[in-house]
Amino acid sequence: MQKITPFLWFNDNAEEAVKFYTSIFKNSKIGKIARYGEEGEKIAGRPKGSVMTVEFQLEGQQFIALNGGPIFKFTEAISFVVNCETQEEVDYYWEKLSQGGKEVQCGWLKDKYGLSWQIVPTVLGELLSGKDAAKAQRVMQAMLKMVKLDIKKLKQAAKGK
Repeated sequence: MQKITPFLWFNDNAEEAVKFYTSIFKNSKIGKIARYGEEGEKIAGRPKGSVMTVEFQLEGQQFIALNGGPIFKFTEAISFVVNCETQEEVDYYWEKLSQGGKEVQCGWLKDKYGLSWQIVPTVLGELLSGKDAAKAQRVMQAMLKMVKLDIKKLKQAAKGK
């Protein structure tokens, strides 16, 4: 069992969200589903027998989704980073996760459930670090103009092109 598990609060569509996420990430699966009983119905106001929590995995990372009602919403203060090796991978996750959601800036998007994701090429860390401050600044300036990150353009900026 992993030591720390992200616990995601949804209004009443946790199971739908989990099916959406597990359809996108290839190494994923849905685990146990717990349902509200009589006590849960009284305390949480959720119908008896309805889905309370769904355990799931994305790329080996454990998560739990809760149908907790409309009290809390996701904010950009918490996001998940998807590290991508290629532009094809960036494009895939960007297209899938942004469906019905909102494209933001600098590789950030908000999915249709309000959860924030950062779709980031792994090369970005290399391009922004190192002793060449001018190179890092060019890459940062290029990135700040992008919505979905473009590896080719980031590399061109690093070379000063």
